[in-house]
Amino acid sequence: MIAVEQVERLSSGLVRPECVACLKSGDVFVSHHQGGVTHIAPKGKKQDLLGNGEIVVATNGFSITAQGDFLCANLLPPGGAWRITRDGQQSPIVTEVDGIDLVSVNFVYVDTQDRIWVTVSTRENPRQRAYRPDIASGFIVLVDPRGARIVADDIGYTNEAKVDPSGEWLYVNETFTRRTSRYRISANGNLGGRETVTEYGQWVWPDGLDFDVEGGVWISSVLSNKVIRVAPDGSQTVILEELVPDALTAAETAYQNGTMDREHMDAVYSTNLRSVSSITFGGPDLRTAYLGNLLDDCIYTFTSPYAGAPAPHWHLKW
Repeated sequence: MIAVEQVERLSSGLVRPECVACLKSGDVFVSHHQGGVTHIAPKGKKQDLLGNGEIVVATNGFSITAQGDFLCANLLPPGGAWRITRDGQQSPIVTEVDGIDLVSVNFVYVDTQDRIWVTVSTRENPRQRAYRPDIASGFIVLVDPRGARIVADDIGYTNEAKVDPSGEWLYVNETFTRRTSRYRISANGNLGGRETVTEYGQWVWPDGLDFDVEGGVWISSVLSNKVIRVAPDGSQTVILEELVPDALTAAETAYQNGTMDREHMDAVYSTNLRSVSSITFGGPDLRTAYLGNLLDDCIYTFTSPYAGAPAPHWHLKW
């Protein structure tokens, strides 16, 4: 297990750096909750790349296209998934589907075939009403040449969803039903039935995910600051954690009795890690893990015992 003291901090002054993406060049990109993303150059210089439209995109999760555009999930109303270019041009990708307004989008992912996967955590409004184990009203939208359509439904708070390195499966974290699931992808982009990869226990609420080159799936848990590697056989290894027992006990009690709210998500006053929310791999050999978070103004890094699988945008020239 990685000791918390081995974790390093990268940059400062970031605005809710929930999601991280890395390039082979050493460039790092982080979500910016007030309009787009922040670029951190290899030598540390920081630049905000924000949209200049009337809508302020409250970026949660995001992805990078082969052209170097950013596809951003707008967490706050009016919601939707948005494209933001390097020079600040912004345009909607999808704001409604099948008659449903996407007022709060969690994550956007573009795969190697330029298909766009959009996750909506819940139909509940406000979304905190879905911080329960017995509500599964989230769904996944696919945007491809055929248009936008819902391809998976009845998900227990849809969080990050990514296509695995084989290209055959879409993996997704279901935060408040405490499981990682996967769907087989058909040739036309439609999804097969849900398969459970693994389920989690007390104090684990899976948020972000990524893959390593040996078939492992890595997940990050909000509140408990856990990073867990799920092996191909479904077994779990805790790689990193920093726990705040009092806050976690209160959150767990509220979760079990159906009263969990935003106040529990924001009550993690740990010393080093502040509600780790996402994970990706970077560095020259893809052995540096980068962690996004909800409550700090930096991101975290540590040396991984496994090399990560390269993301679709890994070789982009910036």
